Amino acid sequence: MRIGIVNDMPIAVELLRRILVSTAEHQLAWIAMDGAQAVAMCQRDLPDLLLMDLTMPVMDGVEATRRIMQATPCPILLVTASVEHNVPGVYEAMGHGALDAVDMPQAGVRGDGAENASVLLARIATIGKLVRDVPARPVARKSPPAIGAPASSLVAIGASAGGPAAVAAVLGKLPADFPAAIVLVQHLDEQFVAGLADWLGRHTALSVRAAIEGDRPVPGTVLVASTSDHLVFKSSRELGYAAEPRQHIYRPSIDVFFESAARWWQDDLVGVLLTGMGRDGATGLKTLRERQHLTIAQDRATSAVYGMPKAAAELGAAAEILPLDSIASRLVDACLRAQV
Repeated sequence: MRIGIVNDMPIAVELLRRILVSTAEHQLAWIAMDGAQAVAMCQRDLPDLLLMDLTMPVMDGVEATRRIMQATPCPILLVTASVEHNVPGVYEAMGHGALDAVDMPQAGVRGDGAENASVLLARIATIGKLVRDVPARPVARKSPPAIGAPASSLVAIGASAGGPAAVAAVLGKLPADFPAAIVLVQHLDEQFVAGLADWLGRHTALSVRAAIEGDRPVPGTVLVASTSDHLVFKSSRELGYAAEPRQHIYRPSIDVFFESAARWWQDDLVGVLLTGMGRDGATGLKTLRERQHLTIAQDRATSAVYGMPKAAAELGAAAEILPLDSIASRLVDACLRAQV
């Protein structure tokens, strides 16, 4: 891949450059010293991937990500000094469309970063596979579908850290005539959901939009939880938002949605728990399994953060633990069987 580096620290730039040129499959496209330069460079020469720092003069990585994803969408991997200490910025940038975040490699004994460059290269490889397997769709947006026949099958997806890339990988492999409705709960501030839905829509043949009060799941449409309240079923077919339970750390909560779906959805349902920090979604997935629904958790090897899927595996909540690139085909198989 042709990769652009966006970082104002010469030492960091040189370290990243050495890591990239040490591999046969990657080449340096260009270097930008701040977000404003990166926006301009993307308009002149769009790379296959950007390695974006968060803290820079003139324009930070969050604003640069927002502008790039609006004007010249491009895969962006956040590479910052400490993901743990930049969580608000990381989630804000991911809300604008950044795929994932990773700590900046530290120079090794020889100053080449070899001691922990493997983590960065693994993330780049994952994104490279996503880019190859899920070519970007035209920018033109799909109109929200008209209310039609209700879905007889539902796919309920929960994701957190690393989720946008994982969700895009799954949705991108689903056919345009996928027979089930899809509802996604992604841990993300509500102000960034519209950007996430727009970005996901560029990577799938399905329609993707924010879920609103009173929505009814329909086949071929992905509804994304879009407020700081919990997305829930308020009847057997109608979605809405609820402030309770207030004690949940995550809002919207995957557990709350899964529990709601287990209570109200009367037809075939598949629960999917993808990469993320913490345990949200694990107990809800177990409830779905206890109701005889198919439940899937992403495996350790392909999870950007093996927190939520690990909790599900430990609880016995997942009937199947699958690598990311196998989940879409499993969903197609399960939902087509449900139509017979």
